[in-house]
Amino acid sequence: MHYASIKYSDISNGTGVRTCLFVSGCRRHCKECFNAMTWNFNFGEEFTDEIADNIIESLRPSWIEGLTVLGGEPMEPENQRDLVDFFERVRREFPDKSIWCYTGDTLEEISEGGFHHTEVTDRILACLDVLVDGMFIKELYDITLRFRGSSNQRLIDVPQTLATGEVVLWEDEEVYSTHTMD
Repeated sequence: MHYASIKYSDISNGTGVRTCLFVSGCRRHCKECFNAMTWNFNFGEEFTDEIADNIIESLRPSWIEGLTVLGGEPMEPENQRDLVDFFERVRREFPDKSIWCYTGDTLEEISEGGFHHTEVTDRILACLDVLVDGMFIKELYDITLRFRGSSNQRLIDVPQTLATGEVVLWEDEEVYSTHTMD
């Protein structure tokens, strides 16, 4: 597997300060994708054990809330097979840190019976806290949405969804308040 970039101390792709891994390879080719260079599975650098170790080290500080994996497309079958052990290692070493994953697939497309379900998909899902699912659709672009680009995309609470068998949306803990002057 190749990766396009790693962003350390990112605050855009999930809650808190995170390490973000952008994997290469995507067959969806969403119109006006912000990361079209990552469609090529060979774009960027090879994801080696040394790179995985560097990401693990970046997650050690207490102020890092977790890991986010984006793309490209992490749920392309070949990327799933290359990522599963890494996801499990992160979950094992940092059980209290959150793991987010962005995919152009819907949860239904990667769930059992879906076209991107592989022999390792369930293991990946078991590691995730939040799955941001759905293709970016330019016509549904909404700058006011938190952690997603278009209104069709869902932020799924994966542990609750797996426990109930029904899609449970992630609830943003950020509270916005308005103050009025009297």
